[in-house]
Amino acid sequence: MMPGISALVFLMVVAQTQGIDAFREGRFQDARVELEKAVATHPDDPTARAFLAMTKAAQKDCADAVHEFQTQGDGQLARLTGIAAVECLSATDRTGGASSIISAVLARFPSDPDALYESAKVHRKAWDDAVLGLYQKAPASFRVNQISAEVFETEGKYGEAAAQYEKAIEKAPTALNLHYRLGRCLLLASPGNLEKARTHFEAELKLNPADAVAKFQVAQILMAQQKPEEAGKWFEQALALKPDFAEAMIAMGRLRATDKHYDEAARLFAHAAALQPENEAAHYNLMLAYRELGRNDDAMEQKKILDKLQKPPEGEFTEFLKKIGEKAPEQ
Repeated sequence: MMPGISALVFLMVVAQTQGIDAFREGRFQDARVELEKAVATHPDDPTARAFLAMTKAAQKDCADAVHEFQTQGDGQLARLTGIAAVECLSATDRTGGASSIISAVLARFPSDPDALYESAKVHRKAWDDAVLGLYQKAPASFRVNQISAEVFETEGKYGEAAAQYEKAIEKAPTALNLHYRLGRCLLLASPGNLEKARTHFEAELKLNPADAVAKFQVAQILMAQQKPEEAGKWFEQALALKPDFAEAMIAMGRLRATDKHYDEAARLFAHAAALQPENEAAHYNLMLAYRELGRNDDAMEQKKILDKLQKPPEGEFTEFLKKIGEKAPEQ
């Protein structure tokens, strides 16, 4: 026995140590036996209680892990028991409970990589369950086609996505956002789809005349078709609907700069840069407009901002990325 401690405390320390060792080795039944001894001897010991709760969670018994997380405060034991509770609830198909607990874990530990990882798993499982339910319970719904299209989009399969959006529109011709998404897929699939894409953006606007982004897309197509005057009217309409639409401001500013209306162009670019301080296009075009106006000090200030935005972050990981991007030396 260690000098200076009672027999009961000594037994608790031994049981706790053996229990934690067994837990870390994945011997959960052995861990549970030892940790239950430790907790029985010293019920107020937070470490023994936390590791017993995590051991039970590993055996799909979640309640104690949830309780310990909720009562442990903001220390590492709370983080560990919270993550254990989330894993246990997910493994036993209690996605709602897992979602609630992981939200609470992230509220206490917002930058913790383990918590963020578990959050991604929980939300992915919730997504998968919802999608499976949709396919099983409403297989003929236009939503099935829509969600299939969205999956194809994330995979960069824009032709397949467009085909699914077309099927969705056939089933639900007045559903919002389908024409817009189809138009965007058509543009991404091929630059030869400009006119076809425009018809879908305009179809979206018939259903929702207040869709500023659809108006912006029409304007972009008109610019690609070398019709700047028509495009300008559409950009103005988009801005009238959404005054904080930075991309539309930049596009409108470029048109004003082309017409040598540099004061108005600079105003638009400055407003866009204020709305989106890290938008390189806003600062670059503002720099050019200031140069044309003879405001060289202001142009230099924009150049400094632009250089800072374009400078890659420093650090060991950046150096590692640089190295793996280098070509092998010639033999």
